[in-house]
Amino acid sequence: MLVFWKEKLVLLSVPKTGTTALEKALAPSADMVISNPPELKHAPVYRYNRFFRPMFEKACKEDNMETVAVMREPISWLGSWYRYRRRDAMKGQPKSTHDLTFDAFVDAYSQGNRPPYANVGSQAKFLEPRPNGTSVTHLFRYEDQPRLLSFLEERLNTTLSLSRENVSPEMALTLSPRMETKLRRKCAEEFTLYDSIP
Repeated sequence: MLVFWKEKLVLLSVPKTGTTALEKALAPSADMVISNPPELKHAPVYRYNRFFRPMFEKACKEDNMETVAVMREPISWLGSWYRYRRRDAMKGQPKSTHDLTFDAFVDAYSQGNRPPYANVGSQAKFLEPRPNGTSVTHLFRYEDQPRLLSFLEERLNTTLSLSRENVSPEMALTLSPRMETKLRRKCAEEFTLYDSIP
């Protein structure tokens, strides 16, 4: 999470959406850089609403902060998690996907009680608006980098040059039509939210 006080903007870091590269590029100009622990670096809207928003409003007398976040196409997002958990360092661990097909991983993700290797959260839950109206002000598709970068460059009055950070191992992934249908049915909120982004 990055906070730009003068610009009244908070960058929320949805995991596996390229925010590590954004943070590396923008951290020098940010007023607050929350990089650890992961629970705060990747604070979802509900955690931002509970801890950070009240701090800004009560301690700093600022209630005009806006938030920006990135969402990745849901199948691509799961593919990134699957590949990330297949890296050599994960071998033998409960979260490893080494002995699984992508279909098996997505099938496990589609269950209500996910095993450790498929327990990767939910973008829709991360970005879910709160009952008090707190929500993401500016939501961008990961796949539309030009639009995202143009917004950030204009809003922060900077020029961005991104490096590749925290990249999952490259591999071709295909999801069977049957499993895609199941995922779209079981996790419809992910696709509905993504499709709503202009």
